[in-house]
Amino acid sequence: MKFIATSFIYLAAFLGNAQEIMSPTNHVELFNGKDFAGFTFFMKDNTDPLQTWSVTNGVIHCTGKPTGYIRSTQSFSNYVAVVEWRFVTITPKADNTGVLLHIQQPDKVWPMCIQVQGRSGHQGDLFLMAGAESKEHQGKDANTALPLRGSSNEKNVGEWNASVTICDGNTVQSLINDKVLNETTGCTISSGTIGIQSEGAEIEIRKIAVEPLLKKSPN
Repeated sequence: MKFIATSFIYLAAFLGNAQEIMSPTNHVELFNGKDFAGFTFFMKDNTDPLQTWSVTNGVIHCTGKPTGYIRSTQSFSNYVAVVEWRFVTITPKADNTGVLLHIQQPDKVWPMCIQVQGRSGHQGDLFLMAGAESKEHQGKDANTALPLRGSSNEKNVGEWNASVTICDGNTVQSLINDKVLNETTGCTISSGTIGIQSEGAEIEIRKIAVEPLLKKSPN
């Protein structure tokens, strides 16, 4: 009886800490423009994240070094992720970042997730990372992206880019500056947290938000 009672206490604690996955019904600003409330970090070698990430004048600044990411503490499913960001500077081998969707635990570099590539010249490529898979990616190496469908639509260094990702069930569609550039279906993950990579490039982020999926018109 003592074993059963103790097990019940641990189970209750676990369930109490379990976080509900949110499917937004309205626009939600995840970044409040002031601080990192609602976010957490994971940095390579457990370095101090506040040496890489900071907030000034309503904008998140990322130095790009060392490697790691910021992510929401809330998990989402069936949502539209909206990230507005820009390169501050780019140089060879320091021109990379990305938006991470459906991030799974445990945190690591890099976690299981779907990445919307942010590397200069390749914004909108889709990566299925750390064991995530999809119909269009089957048979490809984990480091092989689903390439852009058409020409790049990113803006010049210093100009703001809008990365909009529609996560509808097991389908992920990527739009860069209002142009559809990629889509993958049959994804093996369909919910998780949302993050931004620190991966070499100095960047700024002014918006991280989620919106509800558009309702489909009845036939």
